[in-house]
Amino acid sequence: MRKYQNKSMQKLSAELTAGLARLRKKYIDAAEELFRIIDPAQEYPFDFVLFRVTGYGGGAADGGEDKLTGQSLRQDLLLLMLDICDSTELRVSDYDEGACDTAELAKRQKVSTKTIQRWRKAGLPARRLIFPDGKRRIAFLESSVLWFTQTRPAQIDRSARFTQMSDQERDQILRWARRLVAVKHSCLSDVSKELAARTGRAVETIRYTIRRHDQDHPHQAIFAQLSGALTDGDKQSIYRAFLTGAPVPTLAKKFQRTRGSIYRVVNEMRAQQLLDRPIDYIHNPQFDLPGADAAVLADEIRSDPPSNRPTVAAPAAGDLPPYLRSLYGVPLLGRDEERDLFRRYNYLKHKADRLRRSIDPNRIHTRDLQEVERLLLQANSIKNRVIRSNLRLVVSIAKKHAGGAQTLFELISDGNVSLMRAVEKFDYARGNRFSTYASWAIMRNFARSVPKEQIQRDHFATGNEEALDIAASLQMYESQEIKVSELRESIDAVLTHLTATERTILVGHFGLDEKHDTKTLEQLAGRLSLSKERVRQIEIRALEKLRTVLYSRKSELMS
Repeated sequence: MRKYQNKSMQKLSAELTAGLARLRKKYIDAAEELFRIIDPAQEYPFDFVLFRVTGYGGGAADGGEDKLTGQSLRQDLLLLMLDICDSTELRVSDYDEGACDTAELAKRQKVSTKTIQRWRKAGLPARRLIFPDGKRRIAFLESSVLWFTQTRPAQIDRSARFTQMSDQERDQILRWARRLVAVKHSCLSDVSKELAARTGRAVETIRYTIRRHDQDHPHQAIFAQLSGALTDGDKQSIYRAFLTGAPVPTLAKKFQRTRGSIYRVVNEMRAQQLLDRPIDYIHNPQFDLPGADAAVLADEIRSDPPSNRPTVAAPAAGDLPPYLRSLYGVPLLGRDEERDLFRRYNYLKHKADRLRRSIDPNRIHTRDLQEVERLLLQANSIKNRVIRSNLRLVVSIAKKHAGGAQTLFELISDGNVSLMRAVEKFDYARGNRFSTYASWAIMRNFARSVPKEQIQRDHFATGNEEALDIAASLQMYESQEIKVSELRESIDAVLTHLTATERTILVGHFGLDEKHDTKTLEQLAGRLSLSKERVRQIEIRALEKLRTVLYSRKSELMS
C-alpha cells in the first residue's frame, strides 16, 4: 500500500481494492474524472469524494478528515488509480481507446523518459495495465495525454525545447563546458548550473547534452572520468576523506564525479564495512519468537529494590588515585537489572546482524545502513554501562597482583581488556552473575600475563588470601552457592590449595588441562592405583575444600 496524505483516502483504497472486481475499472475512471476538476487551492468534503468515485455516499469508509485539501487530494487520487489497477487484471484491450507505455509516449512526444516521469508528478494520470506481451507496465490513455497537453501547453513546450536545440547552440554549450573545466576545474553539476543560467536552458538539459556528448565521443570527453569506473583505491580515498569531514561538493570536484555518485560510493563503502564486520553475540531462542521486540525492548531496564541491591564498603582513601577512587561511585548492577541489560545488548546485536545480512551490495538503501548503525550504537552504549559498573572489579583484582614487573596501571589496562571480552562472551540465560564470570576471566588473564615467579611469590607470601579475597567478593553480587560448573571453568586459579592427588583427579576428571581430555573415575583409579570409590571420595573432598576456601571469608575485594 502506497503512502497516502489523507487517512480517509487510504481506507477508501483498502475497501475498493477488496471490493467487487467488476466495479474496479469504473472506480479508476471515476477517480481520473474527479482528479481533472479538483482545484488545488480548494477544500473538499470526503463525502463528496466518496460519491464521485463510487456513486454512493457514506458507509464505505470512515472519513478521518472532514475536509481534504485539493493539493493532497489530487496526489491521493493518482495513488488510488494505481492501487486499484494493481488489485485487478486490467488490460489495455479493456479500453476502447489507445494506450502507450512510458517509452512509447516519450518517443511520440520527442522527450526523454525522465521528462515523462516529471509529467506524472505534475499531474499526468497513469494506470498500470497488462500489455499484449503479457507484462504489466505504466500506461497512459490517449484521452489522459490529450487532456494533460492541452491544459499545460507551456510546460509541454519547455520539455520539447531540447529537441529544438541547434547544432551551433549545442557546440557552444560544449565549448563553454570545456573551458569551465580547464579554468575553474568545475564539476559537472557546477558546469550545468552555470551554463543553464547563461543559456536559459534547464539544468537537466545541459547535463544531458554534456553526458550524451561524452558517451558518443569518449576520446573527446569533457568529463572523461565520469565514463570510467572508480578504482578501489579511489573509493577508499573518497570514503576516508568523507569521514574526516571533506564536503561532498569538494570531493565531487576533485574526482570529477557528480555529488550523487560520491554519496553512492560512501554508502557502498559503509555497506562493505558492515558486511565485513563480525557481529558476535550470544543467541537466545527468545529472539526468534513473535513479538520479541516488545518483550525485550519495549520495557525500561528493571532496577532491583534497594533492599536487594549489592552494597560495598567505601574503599580506602589513600591507596588509589582520585580517578580510580571515582569508580567506586558508580552503582553496582542488581541481578534483574544486569539480566535485562545483557538480554537487550545481545538482542540489539542479533537484530543488527539479521538486518545486515539482508543488505544487497548492489542495491544499497541508506535507511538500512542507518538502522544497523543505530542498533550497534545502542548495543555499545549498554556494553559501556556494564563495563563502567564493573571497572572496580578490575582494580581490586589488579591490586592483588601488583608489585612485580608490571605496574598497577598496566595490570588495570590489561584487566579492562579481559572485562570487555567477558561482556561479549557472557551468557545471561545460564542464571549466573556476570561478576562471577568476569572475575575468573580477569584472574586467568593475569595468571598468563604476570611472570610465573611473581605468581609463586604471591602464593607463598599470602597463602590463601588472594583466592579468598577474589572469591569472597562474589558474595557482594550474589548469595547463592557457587555451582560445580563454575568450579570446572575456574578451578585452575585455585588448584594450589589442593593436594597433588586432588589436583590430578579434578584436572583429569573435568578435562582442565590444555588438551581438555576427560577421564572416568575408573581410569583415574587405575592410574593412581586406588579403588574407584576412593577416587570418588577424594573428588568430593576436593570440591568441598574449594567451597570452604572460597566462602570462608566476607568480601574484601571492593575495599
